[in-house]
Amino acid sequence: MCYDDWHIANMEINVLIEEGIEGCPEAGWLRGVAEQVLVNQGAGSEVELGLVIASQEKVQELNCIYRGRDEPTDVLAFSTREEITSDSPPFVQPPDGVLHLGEVTISYPQALMQAGEQQHSVEKELAILIIHGVLHLLGYEHDKPELEVQMRAREEEILSNIERGLS
Repeated sequence: MCYDDWHIANMEINVLIEEGIEGCPEAGWLRGVAEQVLVNQGAGSEVELGLVIASQEKVQELNCIYRGRDEPTDVLAFSTREEITSDSPPFVQPPDGVLHLGEVTISYPQALMQAGEQQHSVEKELAILIIHGVLHLLGYEHDKPELEVQMRAREEEILSNIERGLS
């Protein structure tokens, strides 16, 4: 596995690319997208999150274990800021003053497939999935129509800002 972490002030974005994943953009590019989401959301500089690029099998396994769905998916967000179930307490945050958000896990094969279906680059698809996952870690949801509209609008705005920065 390729593991890379990076710090801007006290913003820490740890990137893990599963072994065997070929053609994936470099960790620095992935990290830059996640950073832009945090900056656009005003998350502050005292933030930490993980970003994992994994195989379809690994993401499907996690989807089955944590969501009870034995099927492929493109992105999973594991927040350390919310309760997993009403019977379990939230994760305990260390007293370091850093906002520990959690982890975003993306299926690289699914991103490739979706990029082909949408007829855009895999980089754009990965940016869309990173934005979606990080917004989940920041508390956005799409389980109700009004929340979905709000989240989709925010995703489009951030993607537009990122694309302007890349051109």
